[in-house]
Amino acid sequence: MEIKITKQQYNPVLKRREIVFEVDHTQSKGTPTRLEIRDTLAGMLKTSSEAMYVRRVITKAGTMRAMGEANVYDSVEQAKLVEPKYIVARNTAKEKKEQVEKPEIPKPPEKTEKPVKKE
Repeated sequence: MEIKITKQQYNPVLKRREIVFEVDHTQSKGTPTRLEIRDTLAGMLKTSSEAMYVRRVITKAGTMRAMGEANVYDSVEQAKLVEPKYIVARNTAKEKKEQVEKPEIPKPPEKTEKPVKKE
């Protein structure tokens, strides 16, 4: 897997670097996971993988190339404030997902049928 950063800009308001990248995955024969891309990008940029979130990875049909977007935050706390929960969930390992307890959703009360009056 080879990753090439095609665009990179700093967003001072959100305190993050917004990265557009291209992945050549001819050796692996399949689109790499977000976690693999995240670890490789973190190594390339010399940052912590906890402060990086891969937002999108799209493989072009019939090729072994994927385009993607990622955000690298200045701190882990800033990342938790800004990133949506579904992006954070997509960027966590399956073992960690199982450890997180899902809150119980209360069931709505059952409807009781009222007798219908015939006129």
